Amino acid sequence: MIALLGFGKTNQALLKYINAQGIGCVISDDAFQEESRDEFGNIFTQDFARFETTMQIPSPGIPPYNTMIKQSSNLVSEYDYILSQIHEKQIWVSGTNGKTTTTEMLEWVLRDFGGMSGGNIGTPLAVLAEYKPRIWILETSSFSLHYTRRVSPQCYILLPLSEDHISWHGSYEAYIRDKLGVLERMSEESVAFIPKNLQSHTRGFKGRVFLYEDSKDLADAFGINLEKIPFKEPFLLDALLALCGAEVVCGQSRVEAIKDYKIGGHKIEEFRDSRGRLWVNDSKGTNADASIWALRTYKGRKIFLILGGEDKGADLSDLFKEMQGEDIEIFAIGKNAQKLQELSKEYSIPCKVCGVLHKAVESIHLLHSQESVALLSPAAASLDQYASYKHRGEEFVRFVQSLG
Repeated sequence: MIALLGFGKTNQALLKYINAQGIGCVISDDAFQEESRDEFGNIFTQDFARFETTMQIPSPGIPPYNTMIKQSSNLVSEYDYILSQIHEKQIWVSGTNGKTTTTEMLEWVLRDFGGMSGGNIGTPLAVLAEYKPRIWILETSSFSLHYTRRVSPQCYILLPLSEDHISWHGSYEAYIRDKLGVLERMSEESVAFIPKNLQSHTRGFKGRVFLYEDSKDLADAFGINLEKIPFKEPFLLDALLALCGAEVVCGQSRVEAIKDYKIGGHKIEEFRDSRGRLWVNDSKGTNADASIWALRTYKGRKIFLILGGEDKGADLSDLFKEMQGEDIEIFAIGKNAQKLQELSKEYSIPCKVCGVLHKAVESIHLLHSQESVALLSPAAASLDQYASYKHRGEEFVRFVQSLG
């Protein structure tokens, strides 16, 4: 039998995939109140270690210090289990910010070549396998990379890194190692796009590497005219990486194909209230680097900034350094609100602790004008108060629209 550790969306799909192969599973999850079995002979329990299993497949988000991981003798990732049986081309996309946009852009420009996306956000690999894509485009988290030891892609796209998920990985250095470890397994025919400041991690890489510092580096390397790309930073870099990766895999320029792509919601998404004042929903800005990009978009204007949530132990000092000397007021919400207030005092930036989002919106409402910008870019995850960043963004828009 195979043990599945955790029973979220990924392992729910994986269970059906494994059962279709005639293999039974022991599924272990703290949410199970009592032990049970289903019609396929699968066992649902809190304690998988009592059963003899040949391998243990963790849900990607389960941290390495979890008891179930420590009890495992043969950890195998979802990637290793499914992709070892796949022979089609694969593009993996990772990094701190921009993974989802770059993945979506790749799927958009490669749809005529049989490209389909899945992975970290979207379609689980076990479901994607049913569609039999000719090109697998996988948004790949540091969690998945941590547990993956066998398989590797033909093309690996790594966006710039900044501190994220530090409490999960244990340190920023460990986070970087997990992001770059895949290079050791990639073949001589493979291609990788790696930020130039991580060049030292590419020494053992056998394939072809493109080191980049910015969008211009990529445009120059592939002869792409930046004037033909209809996006501004940070989305311009996402587009360049998608176009370069697509050309490597399909052998054709896809610049024309990307022009019709539309940026998804909750990413520097502008809207106006009944008074015509500008509000910006950047709820997907879940770390400091993302919020820095959002602030630079409105540099030189008065900004009312909503920060806060679960910051995953990240160092936010670079974000506060970015705000120094600018006309910015912070409205702190969520789990790390007190931490934000302390940092604000240290960097002499005005800060009001609001605790919850609707109070922050109401406070900004009293100060906001036609010339200022009200920006939700929390530099933190949402799960301390919301089901997802999407839920948080939707509530933000709803609160603003309900203002008098």
